[in-house]
This record gives sequence, C-alpha cells and structure tokens, in this order.
Amino acid sequence: MKAIVATRYGPPDVLQVKEVEKPTPQANEVLVKIHASAVVATDPGFRQGDIVTRLFNGMTKPKHAIPGDVLAGQIETVGKDVTKFKTGDRVYAACAATQGGQAEYICLPQDGPLAIMPANMSFIQAVGVPDGALGALNFLRDAGKIQRGQNVLINGASGSVGTYAVQLAKYFGAHVTAVCSAGNVELVKSLGADQVIDYTKQDFTKRSETYDLVFDAVGKSSFSRCKKLLNETGTYVTSVPAPDFLIQLFLTRNSRGKKARFVAPGLRASAQKAQDLAFLTELIEAGHLKSVIDRSYSMEQIRDAHRYVETGHKKGNVVIIPT
Repeated sequence: MKAIVATRYGPPDVLQVKEVEKPTPQANEVLVKIHASAVVATDPGFRQGDIVTRLFNGMTKPKHAIPGDVLAGQIETVGKDVTKFKTGDRVYAACAATQGGQAEYICLPQDGPLAIMPANMSFIQAVGVPDGALGALNFLRDAGKIQRGQNVLINGASGSVGTYAVQLAKYFGAHVTAVCSAGNVELVKSLGADQVIDYTKQDFTKRSETYDLVFDAVGKSSFSRCKKLLNETGTYVTSVPAPDFLIQLFLTRNSRGKKARFVAPGLRASAQKAQDLAFLTELIEAGHLKSVIDRSYSMEQIRDAHRYVETGHKKGNVVIIPT
C-alpha cells in the first residue's frame, strides 16, 4: 500500500510517498481502508520535531514513521474478536497517539478512538471532526465549562478548531463573538456567530465588553492580554499552552475569580474520545454541526499541503485523499 513516510524531522521535503506493507488486523482490531486524512495545525510542528513532539514521538527521529492524526474510511476486515464494528462500516478516528492516518490502510483496535461517522457526511467532510470538532468540544465543555446564556468570545474562529467551536458554542446556547480576518467574516457568520470582529481592523483585547469565556483557538493571544475581557468569574482557555500560560494555569487553579484553564484532547483516554465522537455524530446528523473544507490534496502533494498549513491562514480543514 501507499503511505506518507517521514524517517527524520525537518522541512516538508522529509515527507515521502512510499510503498509499505499492508497491515493485517489482530483479533481485536479492524482494518480500515482510508478514504481521507487531514493535515492539521499541529502537523508541521510534529514534522519539524519541536520539543513537545520529541517527548512523545522520539528524541532523534519519529517513532511513528507514518504521520496522520485523523482519518475517515470504511472497514474492510474485522478481527475474530471484534463485536463493535462490522465489514462495510463507515468510520472516523482520532489516532494522534499512534499516528498512521496518512496511508491507504490502517489497523485500529475496536476499543480505540473510533466511531461510526455521520450518515449525512462524505469522507472528506467527516475527516476533520476527530481533530477540530473533538478538540473544540473538549476545550469548550471540559475546560471552559460552557453554559447556556453565557457570553463567549472565540479567537481564530475560521480555523479547524474555530469553525467547529463557533457552532458548538451556539449549540450549547451561548452568545458568540468570533474573531477572524476580513476574508472570513461571512464564513464565520454563516456558522452562527452573533458578532464578528475583524482582527486586522480592531484589537479584540481592547474591547470594553466582558465575557464568561474567552477561547483562543489558535494560541495567538494570552491570559494576561485577555484577562480584562473576562468578567469576575470568567475563564480563559487556549489550544496552545505557552510557558506563560502554564504559569497562570498554576496560579489560578483554585481561583474563584478569573482563571486560566486547559485540556489536552490528544491525551485523553481512547474510550472518552470514542464516546465524544459518537456524540458529535449525533449532533451532525441532527444538523447542528457542519465541516468547512479549505483544500484537498493528493498524497503526492503532501509537501504542498504542509507548506500551506504552515502559513497559518487555512480555513477549516485541509484534506489528504489517498487515492
């Protein structure tokens, strides 16, 4: 089978398309034929080998040579002990811990972060859900403790996490102020944002309005800059925990006032991820959530996909189609 392979850290040129052995499922595994994967915002950092990556994926070279955090596909074969899935099931998965999504096939345990994908989505539309939507759900619900009637601000509302976060915040009953560039204002409005701020014309951190929850979906602001935006018991959540944020996370951990909060979606237990994916499937099939697709690339264009994601200006999801 074909797969994208990186045997060392470095620039996009380290990514190569190679023929590798097709995996065979163990007794408790399913073999998935992958129809779509994605290049997510964290992929360039993993490819380059930033310090966080090296702690989890090998200090000198990638422990998992085939990258890919997420995938959508169809089950081709099931192991003899598999009871949760059957041949032909359309599934999606979050496989950040083991990687491997950017290939033609992958074996996953039936108890892994795997779920039946929405019936009303194509593979291309579904593949971003296990990254952006799953992350947005964890950040808003688990870290932010979002509640109906709250005033919520989302910075980076046009990215993968941000586009899902706007829709989820509306589903949870919040009044949503979204921050993005001028070119994405209409897109973000179409997702349900009540108010949209163009960050090229206005510094949202200098607004006089206060919020119950500020979610920085792109990690380009900080708790200190956004603190005055929070009401007396407001919460600041970020998707990128910079060192200064970690200090504030410690200092405000027991605070009854303004506080910094964080969760690591990729480190959650597989059972929790699978449960949340099933919940997201229900929301999507009920019409509460849709995916935004920016661009699609073939495997052979993987380097171009990485270069584009590295610009930091993608809208929604960047998809890789294996064949």
